[in-house]
Order: sequence, then C-alpha cells, then structure tokens
Amino acid sequence: MIRTVIIDDESALREINRNILIENFTDISVVGEAGTVEEGVTLIQNAKPDLVLLDIELEGGTGFHVLQKVDYSTFKTIFVTAFNQFAIKAIKYCAVDYILKPVNEFEFCNAISNAIKAIGKQMGQEQIHNLLSQIEDKKIPQKVVLRTSDALYLTEICDILFCKSDNSYTTFYLNDKKEILVSKSIKEYCELFEEHGFFRPHQSYLVNLNQISKIDKTDGGFIIMKNEMEIPISTRRKQALLHAIETI
Repeated sequence: MIRTVIIDDESALREINRNILIENFTDISVVGEAGTVEEGVTLIQNAKPDLVLLDIELEGGTGFHVLQKVDYSTFKTIFVTAFNQFAIKAIKYCAVDYILKPVNEFEFCNAISNAIKAIGKQMGQEQIHNLLSQIEDKKIPQKVVLRTSDALYLTEICDILFCKSDNSYTTFYLNDKKEILVSKSIKEYCELFEEHGFFRPHQSYLVNLNQISKIDKTDGGFIIMKNEMEIPISTRRKQALLHAIETI
C-alpha cells in the first residue's frame, strides 16, 4: 500500500481529496491529515508517507516551510493549491506535480497516477531542492528540470538551443548535442521561457535568441542556429522576430 497524507488548511477539501483517493486508488492508504505547518511536519515525521498532497497556503506558513523541515527525499510531493502565479511558475520550472483548486477529478487522478509510477524510482529530490532554492531566492530561475519517462535532467536554460513541438510532446536540443523529449506541449515552455529571451518564430519551434547564428532572408526566411540547424520562420512572425533580436 502507498502511504499517503493530506496537508491542507481546509477540512472540506481534505475530505474531497480523501474520497477521490479512496474511490479511485485501491493501492493507496490515507494514513493522516493536517491543516497547519506544525501539524504537517509532525505528521510526515511520524507517518513516514510515500506520497504527500500538500497545499501551498497553510496556517502558520506555507507548504514550502513544511518541506524545509522534513526529509523530502523519502516521499513524492504533489501540490494542491489555488492559483498563485509565482509559486506555480516555480513549480513548473522544477517539473513538480500540482493540482489546481477547485479540484478537477480527472486531473487529480492523472497526477496521482504519475506519482505512483515515480515512487520508488528516486525521482523527486532534485526537483524539490531546486524548487525550494527558487522560492527562497525569488530570482528568475536559471535552470529547468526536464522530466522524461525514465529520468530527470537539471538543465541550464542558457544551454537550450531550441525546442521542437510534436503535438503534446516537446524535444529540447542542447548545446552539447543532447536531445531530451518531454511529454509537455511547447506552449507551456513559451510562457515559461519568455523572460529568458526565447521566441516562437513558427508554430512548431521555440528558439533561444542568444543561440542564433544568423537570419537568412532568402526563400521566405529561416533561422540558422549556432549548431547550424535551420529553423523556419512563419511569415506573420518575421517582423516580430527581427524586432525581438534587435532588443536583446
């Protein structure tokens, strides 16, 4: 059985989450609940869970304060939270699972299923460590966690040449010629990397403007990256691209 605890300051939401778990996952056992930072820390230390559902806003502090006081390498964490722009962006950079309130049962079950697969694979400590560092510093993150089906890659954002979309998947092309395929859409990374000088010149591509070698204006125009790969430019995005390059 997967020992699970629910830490949320709203008792009604704890009940909803508990009921969804009971109804959909026969291999999960809810072994405790808490509503404050202090109670959450004590619960984790005593219950020794495999999975923690953790609210960000708690009585006495935040879910991040809870993680700072426990050994988070021993369990998988899923944040269940109302939308908090700064916190959610940090969570996305670190590829940490989260569920937005009000809870959607399908999304909830999908996140739990992913967590169950990750438990026992030692996938999580690097993510949480990176997340807590970002929360404490409150600076623009310089690294992103790229999660594949069998590994986590802590990647310097400046080392990403470009991203290529394949429907709901995105391939990252790096300076060291490594290619990393993740099961997230390119749209999510457009929003995430906007403040790092990335631009979407074509529906299928997201490029690091600092990794461009030149713009070839022949045949409708295309980008030549520093690794000599060519990226197409959409006609309607050409002027915006040229303006973006001029303002780097």
